Amino acid sequence: MKIKLYASAAALAMMAGGAVAQDLKFPVGEGAFSWGSMEEYKAAHGDLAGQELTIAGPWLGPDQELFESMLAYFKAATGVDVRYVGSDSFETQVRIDAEAGSAANISVFPQPGLEADLAKLGQVAPLTDADAAWLKDNYAAGQSWVDLASFPGADGVSKLFGFFYKVDVKSLVWYSPETFADAGYKVPSTMEELKALTDQIVADGGTPWCIGLGSGGATGWPATDWVEDMMLRTQSPQDYDAWVKNDLKFNDPKVVAAIDEFGWFANNDKYVAGGRGAVATTDFRDSPKGLFTSPPQCYMHRQASFIPSFFPEGTQVGTDADFFYFPSYADKDLGKPVLGAGTVFGITKDSPAARAFIDWLKVPLAHEVWMAQSGFLTPLKSANPALYANDAQRKMGEILLGADTFRFDGSDLMPGGVGAGSFWTGMVDYVGGKSAQDVADAIQTSWDALK
Repeated sequence: MKIKLYASAAALAMMAGGAVAQDLKFPVGEGAFSWGSMEEYKAAHGDLAGQELTIAGPWLGPDQELFESMLAYFKAATGVDVRYVGSDSFETQVRIDAEAGSAANISVFPQPGLEADLAKLGQVAPLTDADAAWLKDNYAAGQSWVDLASFPGADGVSKLFGFFYKVDVKSLVWYSPETFADAGYKVPSTMEELKALTDQIVADGGTPWCIGLGSGGATGWPATDWVEDMMLRTQSPQDYDAWVKNDLKFNDPKVVAAIDEFGWFANNDKYVAGGRGAVATTDFRDSPKGLFTSPPQCYMHRQASFIPSFFPEGTQVGTDADFFYFPSYADKDLGKPVLGAGTVFGITKDSPAARAFIDWLKVPLAHEVWMAQSGFLTPLKSANPALYANDAQRKMGEILLGADTFRFDGSDLMPGGVGAGSFWTGMVDYVGGKSAQDVADAIQTSWDALK
């Protein structure tokens, strides 16, 4: 239920337990923040002064500063002495600390597979049925978030072990609004319309897509996102889940068909800037630049929310460049799936303060403080979207809130030898001329060899 209370600045200042005002990024009681949610949280949890909470995660630099700006409000609300330690080798360090019994109270996992490994070893404390019910009711596509963070524990029983917070969206197509307007093109709302637009651009003498798979030793990874998006648009979420676990084999006809859906775009010389032969050799960082040439080398580029970092200097998102949701098929009953990534919080050393912090992540204010700065998306339905730092973030947030299904980047959930190995190289082979079936067979063979 959305909290609609708004506390007075004086009441919240008292509630902050003497927190120094300059420690808080936004003055309490000012702006469109859900200050009442902080007050309700305090009323429910009481004063926790004297307790300590340690948090370990992958964030350093600006992201660490943004996270700590949110933690300041948790400290103000509870009096808990909270300390965050970031590491660029978090994935290795968290395993070492857990094995040694010296893990932080809360660990921030950059992907759920790592948390699942530790949960199976009994090194993560399960959350509650009430936590699972809350996520289902309060996050858009709520059951997806419960499913993504539920794993077998040491007893073999599947339970909720994680709480997702800070999400990224990958199901985006980038374009130039000016170029679209000049050509008279409209943003497509279905996959059928997107394919029709692709053909229309060719008929008009243009090239629809820029696609680049080059990434040094990681060449091929951008195609894995394409295939994952196509799996979600052609098969059920249950099939997607089975695929990333290899319960649905990589060379199953359903997966082969999804690879060929990617090939419909990438393996047609008329559809791709430079032709099919340029797909594997074009660096993914250079690929979108064709949107901004005159005349345009391409009209569309499918890539995640980070890609504006590689647009030409001075490009303004919202005017020079914009994006739309990579659409689903109108003739398939699969809703609006969204592919993405995100961080998941788990309790690696249980304590009352750790449980209180998980409850804090349910508070709209805990999302809004970061939303109002930069680089943060949330599926929390009660967070105020007007607080997003810019229109682009707000629009991505709307895509997230409109999702019927959310699924994590599949290659990140697969064993490294596949998800960061044979899947990458297989996609290069595919755009190089091998059939989807042959590529899928080879990837499955590599997966079998890991057992």
